[in-house]
Amino acid sequence: MRHALIGLLFTAATLVAAPANAAVNVSIGLNVPVYPALERIPNYPVYYAPSLPANYFFYDGLYWVFNDGTWFQSPWYNGPWYAVDPYAVPVYLLRVPVRYYRAAPAFFHGWSYDAPPRWGDHWGSSWSSRRGGWDRWNRASAPAPAPLPSYQRQYSGNRYPSNVAQQAAIQTRSYSYQPREAISRQQFQERRSQARAAPQQAQPTQPAQVVAQQRQERAQQTRQAQVQRQERVHQTQQAQVQRQERVQQAQSQRAQAQQQAQAQRAQVQQQAQAQRAQAQQQQREQHAQVQQAQRQERAQVQQAQRQERAQVQQAQRQERQPQHDNRGQDRGKGHDRNDNG
Repeated sequence: MRHALIGLLFTAATLVAAPANAAVNVSIGLNVPVYPALERIPNYPVYYAPSLPANYFFYDGLYWVFNDGTWFQSPWYNGPWYAVDPYAVPVYLLRVPVRYYRAAPAFFHGWSYDAPPRWGDHWGSSWSSRRGGWDRWNRASAPAPAPLPSYQRQYSGNRYPSNVAQQAAIQTRSYSYQPREAISRQQFQERRSQARAAPQQAQPTQPAQVVAQQRQERAQQTRQAQVQRQERVHQTQQAQVQRQERVQQAQSQRAQAQQQAQAQRAQVQQQAQAQRAQAQQQQREQHAQVQQAQRQERAQVQQAQRQERAQVQQAQRQERQPQHDNRGQDRGKGHDRNDNG
């Protein structure tokens, strides 16, 4: 859908000779009907347009396009475009790796994907001698990127200001960034001079148009602010719901953990009680066995003693029986002697 809206069409660029910093408006056959989505290149103060089939960048308050071997710049996202002398191209644009050129030219073929283009090979030794050291820099000292001119989002299609003076007036009113690069400062100064001269050159109906346009801009900004507030409220509500869900989930997890701990403690207690009961039962059984063994042993001893006494008594009776028989015989013999006398 985005590509259908963008509808880019590149044709051969028509270049016009210009001094190093005083570029001339040219046609590069580029049409960007709506404000493009821009993403910052990591560790670079440069943005690029990943959804556009073009070498399209934003740096230091200006839009930049590299097409047909030439750099072009514009303060507005859809031009008009101005050719830039190769000696005036900012170094941070030159340092952008090849991977971020969405429509890389054929002479980029074979160059390292994660390294900047070989500009010395493209522009020759004279350029290399004057721009020596452009590819040597400390990434930690890179400047912060310029803020995106998001005010231009509301100017799309038929609302896009094609008049340079009108663009200058809107930019001066809506974008207070102070550029670092010399070419960017010159472009901003020229636009501000055009904005100051615009009321003198404008037609009598222009002030009313500007006032109406300002009212539309403020109304649109108000609507955008309301939408943003609603989004923040919705996000806050969602965050609250998520926090409540997390709290409930945490409470549920704690309750579940407590239940599991209680169940484990009860199980451990039951096991301990069962073990104690089993040990007590074993002790009672062992004690009963010991007592039974002791009773059996006493009974055996008593039985043995009784048998022994019985044997002794029997032996004694057996010993006394012959004596008794002898005494009886002796008494019989005595009676016989008496009878004979």
